[in-house]
Amino acid sequence: MGDNSIRWVRTHCARMDHGGCALLVEVKDGKIVRIKGDPEGYLNRGYICRKAFASVDKLYHPQRLRHPLKRKGQRGEGKWIKISWEDALNEIAENLLSIKDRYGARAVAFGVGMPKGLDHFVLIRLANIFGSPNVIASQDVCHAPREITGLHTCGFYPVADFHQKSELVILWGSNITHTNEEGEICSLLLEQIKTGTRLIVIDPRKTALSGRANLFLQIRPGTDCALALAMINVIIGQELYDREFVSEWTHGFEELKEHVKSYTPDKVSEITGIPEELITESAIQYATSKPSAIQWGNPIEHNVYTFDTCRALICLMAICGNLDVPGGNIQALDPPVMRPGRFVRADLLPDKPRQMISAHHGVIPRFMTVPPSFFKRAVLEGIPYEIKAFYSMCTNPLITWAESPVTYRALIALDFFVVSELFMTPTASLADIVLPVATQFEFNDIGHYGLGHGIILARPKVVEPPDECWPDLKILNEIGKRISPPEFWFDDYQDILDELLRPAGITYDEFVKKGYLRGEESFFKFKHKGFKTPTGKVELVLSNADKLGVRALPEYKPVFDDDPEYPLILTSSKSPYYLHSSYRMIERLRNSSPYPVVEINPDTAGEFGISDGDEVIIETIYGKASQVVRITDRIMPGVVCASYGWWFPEDRDSELFSWDKSNYNMLTSGDRVGKEFGTSNLKALKCNMRDVLK
Repeated sequence: MGDNSIRWVRTHCARMDHGGCALLVEVKDGKIVRIKGDPEGYLNRGYICRKAFASVDKLYHPQRLRHPLKRKGQRGEGKWIKISWEDALNEIAENLLSIKDRYGARAVAFGVGMPKGLDHFVLIRLANIFGSPNVIASQDVCHAPREITGLHTCGFYPVADFHQKSELVILWGSNITHTNEEGEICSLLLEQIKTGTRLIVIDPRKTALSGRANLFLQIRPGTDCALALAMINVIIGQELYDREFVSEWTHGFEELKEHVKSYTPDKVSEITGIPEELITESAIQYATSKPSAIQWGNPIEHNVYTFDTCRALICLMAICGNLDVPGGNIQALDPPVMRPGRFVRADLLPDKPRQMISAHHGVIPRFMTVPPSFFKRAVLEGIPYEIKAFYSMCTNPLITWAESPVTYRALIALDFFVVSELFMTPTASLADIVLPVATQFEFNDIGHYGLGHGIILARPKVVEPPDECWPDLKILNEIGKRISPPEFWFDDYQDILDELLRPAGITYDEFVKKGYLRGEESFFKFKHKGFKTPTGKVELVLSNADKLGVRALPEYKPVFDDDPEYPLILTSSKSPYYLHSSYRMIERLRNSSPYPVVEINPDTAGEFGISDGDEVIIETIYGKASQVVRITDRIMPGVVCASYGWWFPEDRDSELFSWDKSNYNMLTSGDRVGKEFGTSNLKALKCNMRDVLK
């Protein structure tokens, strides 16, 4: 008989969303029975989203993987045999070492999707110690463009400071009540709005907060850079910029001033679809409100010109004096824990920047993961060299990477492919070995390490995992012992946690009692140290643009060409019920969003003869996918917003769960990518639409 006593455990959310909300978890008889928000949570103050309430469901789901599996038959046939952990680890080690012997360590790639725990950095550590420079990640379309562009422009990643009062906040492509980003929880912003903070929302869709905004700018997808440059035009033209900051702390203001003269509000109104007067008023309000913060969302990173967009937005922050000021966009200092470079043993692979697949393609310096499009070229074409094996965790590339048919061919072409997963997915169905993982609430972890928000979160284990489900931390530690010098690894994988915390002078158990660690709260650091750029200032004009191989000033360029055969503009949005391609087998989430929906405006529906609830084919020059129409005025005429991340867990493993039926990335391409980050066009694609019955 079990222990019927009830206990509550404090922890933080993980693997269900980006946010990192503090949770109170009720446990009875060794099982989780209830979850609620922790009112003392540093980031969320008691708020949690629908995914958090449902997060316990994945632990006890009947489709959960519970044993290591080995492929039997051809890839994708859905035939498996159970094997022991010892056999699985030995087979992985044997194959990876054999490929290393024949082709070199760089022929083995290590991949991760949406990293939010320490496992991401342990994976990089494993790659470095093994000798491979190739960690494949989604950062080309998530986080890196904002972060790395910030490093080159102002010396840091400018994050919105919701812990200090802002007079004005711009939500730029950030639907914060539906998809909380790292460290940016909507509850903190909502409290500010209640106490008078004004709000501007810039988004192609009407969001939950657009109705509460002082100004709502419904922007045509892919035109954000033009809007930012037009706002700079207004601010400089009306002399509303921060003269003292611009004079002392910016480089290239006169060049920027001349450059933006052509980006007039009337001209940019035609590009963006935003009325001229709204562009002007938004610029005036941002420039005259002190302090103001821009919460810039992930969607601005979803086209080939993301570098220019991020540059333009940082220039906008800078000329208004909103960088590293309380309530503006700040440089968050990390807590005194082990620095990421040391933790991942970067010293063991000093030549990594020149050896990575990405180096051949000339990506911007300091961008240290490999974009999926370059990985696929290496596998399929041997450019710049061959990739033969792939170890993958926390990701479902067949659904989430651009141009899914090419992803399929690349995964099929691998000599050896390993996936660690919670459920069988379309990607896992193509693997040689599938490893069952422990998940949120089932192992000790540290969240938000290395993400640039100046905070790390304690995620202590709440309940025991199933007997054969291991944490990724443990899996990586055990593989590391077998494929690299064992002295770099740990007898008990949990010692990794204490190792990281040692510089802070605390153990993991002591960290759990604190709940979180944050760096020193410090503003206006530039007044004493300058900015960490070649000029020591915010580089409105990049002083080393020639060396970097990039444009010195941000420019707007159209993402697409007009094509009468594809008259509509396609975009997408993340669901409040799912995390990318995850958890469509969780019943209470699926009941809220049972099928993939494409949103279209009533005018567009009438023009195309489409009715609400019709199943339609969305088609681009790259491919097609079917989704169900929802007619709504939330989306502007001429634009369609499709659902992302769809596959069907209820369908057959042998058919890869209908991976190509409604998958948004059947519509995208990895051929044309941005130079700086290898970013594909995931949004602002030209498309057509037709009823499947016509």
